[in-house]
Amino acid sequence: MPFVNIRILEGHSQQRKDEIARRVVDAVSEVAELPREAIWVVFEDVSADDWYVAGQSVAASRR
Repeated sequence: MPFVNIRILEGHSQQRKDEIARRVVDAVSEVAELPREAIWVVFEDVSADDWYVAGQSVAASRR
């Protein structure tokens, strides 16, 4: 059973997460030849203060 963990900056809508999950499940199902019901997707929302790129938080770079 594939388990896909997606870390994403907080603030994305439920509708967007639903679409991402649907597409991920479709892709994994097709490539791995598994039923959709066997694929789990979990989102972890990360605050901009806790997400760093090149040593700087996303929150700081947005300021």
